[in-house]
Amino acid sequence: MDFGIGIATASDSWKLAQRAEALGFSHAWFYDTQMITADCFVAMAAAAIKTSRIRLGTGVLVPSNRIAAVTANAFATLNGLAPGRIDFGVGTGFSARRAMGLGAMKLSEMEEYIRVVYGLLAGETIETPIEGKARKIRFLNPELGVFNTTDPIALHVSAYGPRSQALTAKLNAGWKCFIQDEPGGNTALASMRRSWTVAGRDAGDLYATAWACGCVLRPGEAADSERAMAQAGPRAATLLHRAADADQQGWQNTMQVAQEGIDDAIAGYVEMARNFEPADARYLHNHRGHLVFVKPDERRFVTAELIRRTSFTDTEPRLIERLGQLRDAGWSQFVIAITPGQEDALDDWARIKDALR
Repeated sequence: MDFGIGIATASDSWKLAQRAEALGFSHAWFYDTQMITADCFVAMAAAAIKTSRIRLGTGVLVPSNRIAAVTANAFATLNGLAPGRIDFGVGTGFSARRAMGLGAMKLSEMEEYIRVVYGLLAGETIETPIEGKARKIRFLNPELGVFNTTDPIALHVSAYGPRSQALTAKLNAGWKCFIQDEPGGNTALASMRRSWTVAGRDAGDLYATAWACGCVLRPGEAADSERAMAQAGPRAATLLHRAADADQQGWQNTMQVAQEGIDDAIAGYVEMARNFEPADARYLHNHRGHLVFVKPDERRFVTAELIRRTSFTDTEPRLIERLGQLRDAGWSQFVIAITPGQEDALDDWARIKDALR
């Protein structure tokens, strides 16, 4: 099983990617959440220059936030800096869109976007709607060698429901999703495998990536310690954010977690969120800190039990056992998200990675 890291993109994220490479991690995935973190392509370019082996990918790019021609150019440019080490992670949008008060984009629009990006990278003349009119576009000067369209750029699709999983299989793409625990993760893997088989693909060809947050607890350390709160609390808080979104916007909640024992915390946060300001854009405060830190006013709702339910927060021996179960179930990669200011956690997860090799 490969091991990657998720990076809350910053101007100097190359340092974390460089350190992950030195520790033997296989992938570095950069958040594309423009209202929350820094620009992924700028940060990936710096990382491409500062590394030589680790793969660099968008985790995940949201098509609605930049036109396909710009994305194709950006990937081809990165591919010139790190030939054959670039991955195109893509999804219909959660953090990046909800932070602007938007729900997920249509799957059909994402599929068209992917078609255009890869068509351009293949040197084709592509017809696609731009500003309401069908237009033909292509890279006009590939012979100049200003970017690289020769080395392959792998596609990885973030998919949770049956329709998005079917699209992943149709596109013969890598698959990724966030998981909270082994049973839920392995259930999701089984679902994706069914879609893969229905599409007529060989089960052994599926590259499945499990994303998670978590904290490697020291002996006797509580699941809501300051370290655990900083490293795993942001993931736990996303359940609260989703619940407020469902309450205020009616957006579907795909993060399925048993509510017993944490229902009071969720209800308390939802009630508080109804008073966020400005009243016509409560999503602004709701998504502040999303997946990067726990807001002071939500801290009391992020309980030890909520952290345990939503993340891989456990002792080192138990985490080795739990991730071993994911490996044995057939997951291809495990990605641990590293929160800002908690870069030392990389060493903890490197030990677990090494124990499972």
